[in-house]
Amino acid sequence: MPSAFQFQCHLVLIFLAASKGETRYLEVRDAGEDDPFLLLSEDLKRELSAGQIYRRSLRCIDMLSIEGQFTFTADQPQLHCATFFIGEPEELITIHYDFVNIDCQGGDFLKVFDGWILKGEKFPSSLDHPLTTAQRYVDFCESGNIQRSIRSSQNVAMIFFRIQQAGNGFTVTVKKNSNLFPCNVISQTPSGRFTMVIPHQHRNCSFSIIYPVVIKISDLILGHLNGLFLKKPSAGCAGVGDFVELLGGAGLDPSKMFPLADLCHSFHGSAQMKIGCDNTVLRMVSSGKHINRVTFEYHQLDLQETETRKENSIEEFCFPSI
Repeated sequence: MPSAFQFQCHLVLIFLAASKGETRYLEVRDAGEDDPFLLLSEDLKRELSAGQIYRRSLRCIDMLSIEGQFTFTADQPQLHCATFFIGEPEELITIHYDFVNIDCQGGDFLKVFDGWILKGEKFPSSLDHPLTTAQRYVDFCESGNIQRSIRSSQNVAMIFFRIQQAGNGFTVTVKKNSNLFPCNVISQTPSGRFTMVIPHQHRNCSFSIIYPVVIKISDLILGHLNGLFLKKPSAGCAGVGDFVELLGGAGLDPSKMFPLADLCHSFHGSAQMKIGCDNTVLRMVSSGKHINRVTFEYHQLDLQETETRKENSIEEFCFPSI
């Protein structure tokens, strides 16, 4: 049986299906009587001519992966609504309020969150984000015209809103901006290849893959010697200062996930791991003393790959969940 986390994260799975030309629908908890997700296909992106702005209406529960102008108009009281935004790993998201007509005094609200929240779990986690949780919320009813444009710190963001009067609503324009050094990322796809670079910065960066996966690290530069250690109660990379850890779990927040393996030292070659958890995270902790870099590739794990291979592979985890 799929977990609650997998159920909630099907919005990403639906995006993948849409990009392949398929159409899927999903009933979302806490969405009331709203229609299911209706996500955009790659064909639409190709059809838009240069300079043309894509426009469409928003649903109470929705997800966007494309630039454009989007309008929500309530046809009845809407009390628990959210729109999830996601870009490519190297993109930041800017949300601009073009028009807002809500009753702040009557209990309506319109808030942008810098990241994603699902059932109280945040991405990026509080440990990996430069702002406090309170600072990650921008409430239109408090800021008004003072802050009409909000830029995310990573490739995901979202808005929460409550509109109680039919006919009220808002219009936002969504744009993507390039990010030279992507830090925290949620992958749009179940497979890919990525290089994470932290250039002399004291920060933590997480790459989240909401699938059971095989992940292969091919290059790790931390300025140390060679070595790889499975996580044990008395072992790990504590005190090293710069390291990469692999995490697995059934939620969105990396700080609440189970640490599976530590990579404390640089190496060139291949280290592979099968992680059958609902969510897999590669997290780099950087002291700021080095230019740290890790290159890895990943693909969705299928049942045939649960058999142990004699490759340069380390222990498998979380297989009861798949």
